[in-house]
Amino acid sequence: MRGFKILLVEDEVQMSMVIEMELTHEGYEVDIAYDGMGALRKAEITEYKLILLDIMIPSLNGVEVCKRIREFSDVPIIMLTAKGEINDKVLGLDAGANDYLTKPFAIEELLARIRVYERNKSVKDDKDVIKVRDVVMDNKTHKVWRAGREIELTKKEYDILELFLINKNIVLTREKVIEKVWGYDFIGDTKNVDVFIRYLRSKIDDDFEDKLITTVRGVGYVIEEN
Repeated sequence: MRGFKILLVEDEVQMSMVIEMELTHEGYEVDIAYDGMGALRKAEITEYKLILLDIMIPSLNGVEVCKRIREFSDVPIIMLTAKGEINDKVLGLDAGANDYLTKPFAIEELLARIRVYERNKSVKDDKDVIKVRDVVMDNKTHKVWRAGREIELTKKEYDILELFLINKNIVLTREKVIEKVWGYDFIGDTKNVDVFIRYLRSKIDDDFEDKLITTVRGVGYVIEEN
């Protein structure tokens, strides 16, 4: 748990003290913000592993804070709210929250949910550097090398290549690529995937005898490890 830093956004001082004490006891590092603007400022300058965000806070409510954080960060956010109405939960999730807890909640449940995100973070860290054949992708610097040569990619090309490297030896359909890279709200032709694959191949394959991306006719594309 060392190094897993959490931002707690809660305007009720007594509640924030109790949660902070429990989290600290479990070995987490905790920062506290008591209002929305303070939460935003802290989130902008500090790299948190998780944010616990109350909806009913001064200066800027939790839903708006969540929306603004999502403009620059994908940090996991658990919304905390005293309201049990479905609408409040939907608003929080639509704003970009990953999960929610309705007050009053058992601290054990909160800790269990935090552990889920902690485990997910450990898995993600293991993927900071991806190596397949002579390709190396560094997700911290967003750089890619093939056979020691740096390859410059656009954001979309990088995302597509990362998807194939993570799923090496698995044939991915155009629909799956769109779902993972563009998202469910994509509007357009699946042939757009073919266009981006051509762009990617021109950079990652054309100058190399050993071709990385294989077309599986009638199905999709795959990067095979061997």
